[in-house]
Amino acid sequence: MEKLIPLVYDELHRLAQRYMAGERPGHTLQTTALVNEAYLRLVDASHAGFESRAHFFAVCARVMRRILVDWARSRQAVKRGSDVPALELQEDFALSGADGVDLVALDDALQALGAVDARKGNIVELRFFGGLSVKETADVLNVSQETVLRDWRLAKNWLRREMRAEQAHGS
Repeated sequence: MEKLIPLVYDELHRLAQRYMAGERPGHTLQTTALVNEAYLRLVDASHAGFESRAHFFAVCARVMRRILVDWARSRQAVKRGSDVPALELQEDFALSGADGVDLVALDDALQALGAVDARKGNIVELRFFGGLSVKETADVLNVSQETVLRDWRLAKNWLRREMRAEQAHGS
């Protein structure tokens, strides 16, 4: 792990920057802090063998997702009863139609999707949180690119519906 991180640090930093792109200046969780926290968690999990570069970045995506969702949940707990700004993830393939994405709501919906269809949940995590391409996602999951594209489209629609229902229910 100590030899691997310096080789992939720039890519991890780019991934973290995409997560943090929509946040306000002076945000308490900075890009470098996200990368460093992910590194610490990856070192703890270094016993897990990485099958490929794509698999490594998939694990990194999962770790960064957990960090961001944990942070968002803690902020909501602190600000319960007030409007908590949504973290905006500027992604080419993000859940379009929303100015920002509420990570807690997305995480809840993604967990529900994973319970219904684990592969679709994994595809969303790899593409949205991991920034993996269709080909890289297909390689990690050992499925065809067509399957990734089909599941990605269905999963985005499912998540949009779930998040709208959650928002309508919570309002």
